[in-house]
Amino acid sequence: MDDRQRKKMQHELKLYMEQYFKKKLGKGVDYTKIVIWEDMLIIRGEKFLTDPELYIVETASGKEVVRAARMQVAKQHSIDNVPYFEKLLQAKMIHQTYDIEPEKDFWIHVVVFDRILTDQGISK
Repeated sequence: MDDRQRKKMQHELKLYMEQYFKKKLGKGVDYTKIVIWEDMLIIRGEKFLTDPELYIVETASGKEVVRAARMQVAKQHSIDNVPYFEKLLQAKMIHQTYDIEPEKDFWIHVVVFDRILTDQGISK
């Protein structure tokens, strides 16, 4: 895909992800950024924790409790959405990773596909 198509797809995925989390969790992410580059899809979000979770994160063992719970959410997000990403991008996932940093109210999901998705990733 060329740069214009890439930016359009990134915007569409951003809207999709915001709707997904609002539907599944009842709360959207305040900031979502989608980057499609070479053979990767990178999804990051900030300000997604609820007020009770933010309070729990401030306690001694709270970070790990919230992290464990939100990692389950990330795992389910992957199960629910990777097939959609594969269909949309017409590529198969070959690797993925996701992580949560509750103390920073930040999460990221990186998916690597089996082919180059962008023109920028093609040597000319």
